[in-house]
Formats: sequence, structure tokens, C-alpha cells
Amino acid sequence: MHIIWNRYPEIKLELEAIIDLMDENAKCKDKIIENSIKELVHANGKMIRPAFTILAAHFGDYESEKVRALSAVVELFHMATLVHDDVIDDAKLRRGRETIQSKYGKEYAVYIGDYLFCICFKILAQTASLQSIQMDSRAMSRICLGEIEQLNSRFDTDVSLKNYLRRIAGKTAELFSLSLYIGAAESGCNMRLSKRFHRIGHHVGMAFQIIDDILDYKGDEKTVGKDQGKDIREGVYNLPLIYALEKKPQDLINLLEKEVYEDADVEQIIQLVKNYGGIEKAQKLAKKYTDKAYKEIHKLPDNPYKEILLEIVTMLLERSY
Repeated sequence: MHIIWNRYPEIKLELEAIIDLMDENAKCKDKIIENSIKELVHANGKMIRPAFTILAAHFGDYESEKVRALSAVVELFHMATLVHDDVIDDAKLRRGRETIQSKYGKEYAVYIGDYLFCICFKILAQTASLQSIQMDSRAMSRICLGEIEQLNSRFDTDVSLKNYLRRIAGKTAELFSLSLYIGAAESGCNMRLSKRFHRIGHHVGMAFQIIDDILDYKGDEKTVGKDQGKDIREGVYNLPLIYALEKKPQDLINLLEKEVYEDADVEQIIQLVKNYGGIEKAQKLAKKYTDKAYKEIHKLPDNPYKEILLEIVTMLLERSY
């Protein structure tokens, strides 16, 4: 369990129960699949999304067994997308551990990701309303479309701001929205409150992804958990670069159109993005979404869990960049 939850023992206990539930549902005749899923479950991720489901559910009639099941679904959804992401990216490591596709091959990784989706819908069928199952299905569609849009826009110097925002709304913000919405809606919160939670998730997810993309231009593995220029090398042109390309600077375009990016090329691209104000403009948009999230959280009814939600969101969005 990640150390961030030591400050919140009640949430920590629920998350530990959710881990046990995911372990139980990972049982499978194929032991490679079972063990792979258990490795993911115990990979010491922050489990922010299931925690969001727990927090939102506390604004309604909290039914522990039901909330744990819904929270497990949200986390398993997230795991499935990560497994498939690693196949697309040919990633060798995630959170410092060997990826499923690196360990067992791409074929197994695809099936393991698919099996995780199956577990999700098995749990949903046993615990959730038809409305929430429909909501989960729509969310998964949007997440997949966001990932496809990112794949289709690789190495595209004409990628637009609109394309980027639609992409991250699907691949990142959608699951944050679902996490909060499903916790509220399935705990009897009215539609107005449930939709507010959905908006909070959207704003948090958008800000979170933009900040993560900024870190590709400013980060390093030790301090922020990702190597500088990783997305550039993979042809994923994110917000700072999109802003820098707005005035069509030929020196930047010439570098991006090279067949292979050497280390020196990546360093130069990063410097040009900084020179053309791409990072500064991206930071402003991240702040805009962050402020929107805070504004919606402050409108929530008074509740002890409102402050916890605010603290967790602040931790997520006030990262150094």
C-alpha cells in the first residue's frame, strides 16, 4: 500500500480490502494470467481512482461491499489500459518493474488486458445498476478512442489543440470522472451531485495529464518518475510542443521531421519548445483546469470527506514542474 494513505487510515483499510477483492477475482486456471494480475495488483500504485470512488460514495448511503466492488472495477479498468499501453509502447518497465509484455510476450499481455476487462464486467454484473454498467461501457469506449487518437496522431506536426484535448479527455480524464461519478451515483446521490463529481473528475484528469506532459520537458526519472523527452522520442506530441508549433517555426519543424531523433535532437526540441513559450502556455492551461476542479470541490456539501478529496487533488495537481 502506498504511503500516501497512512494519513487516512479509514481509506487505507478500504483500499486494502479492495486489493483482497482484486486478488480473489484474479483466480484463473491459467496461472500465468493469475500471477500476472496479482503482480499488477501488488505493484504499489497510488490507487487514486478507487480512492476517489470511496470518497464520492461517502456523500451518499455508504455500502462498503458495493463500494469496494465498484472501486475494484475502476482500478482493474486502469490496469487493463496500462497493460495494453505497454504493448503499444513496447515498454520494458513500469513503476520500476518488468512489464507483462516484456516478461511474457505481447500476445499474453493482450490477453491479460482483455481478461482484466472481463473481470470488470463480471463484478459490475453482480453489484452495479444497469445505468452504471452503461456508464462504464461508455467510459471504456471513450478511453479506447482517446488511445486510438493518440496512436493516429504520432509524429504529426499538424496535430491541433482540439485534437490533443479530445485525446486526453478520453484516455485520462474519463476514468477520473467515472471513478467519482460511479461512487456517488451508486450510493444514492442525486443526479446534480453525481454530475458535479463527474465534472470534478474531468477537470482533475485534464490538469493531471497536462502536468504529466509538461514533465516530459522538465522531468527526470528520479524526481518525477519519467525520463525527459520520452514522449517526443515516441512521436507523442503533447501540449507544450503543440503550443510551440502554433506559429509554425521552421527550425522546430525541421527537427521533428527527422527520421530518427538522436539525444542531441531531443535536447534541442525541448529547448526550442521552452523558447517558443510552449511550457509556459501549457502551465496556464493546467492551472485553469486545476482552478475549475477546486471551484467544483468547494461547491460540494459539507462533509468530512470533502476535505480529504481536496487534499488528495492538491497532492496530485501541485506536483513540482
